Amino acid sequence: MLNKQCKYCANCDLIIAKKQEIESLMAFGFSSTNPQIVGNDYLVMGTIDRKDWQANNQDSVPPSEIIKRMFIFQDEWNFEVIPAGWYLSEST
Repeated sequence: MLNKQCKYCANCDLIIAKKQEIESLMAFGFSSTNPQIVGNDYLVMGTIDRKDWQANNQDSVPPSEIIKRMFIFQDEWNFEVIPAGWYLSEST
């Protein structure tokens, strides 16, 4: 639960987040509380409403309840940035 704001594409119904930004927030957040998990594999499961996030930060909602309230992502897409320029056609 990182409280990360992300870009949203309404046409695609897609939430867009950069992996580097997520990992830097995780490293910062866990470096003092749980440093042994920094650098390990992780899974981004979904989003939660802000009021649920705030309740979780106050320890008033158990983790099992937060998972029930979560909006689970249906899919994960990875995009690769290709720098602008001229490239040979793949068909030649």
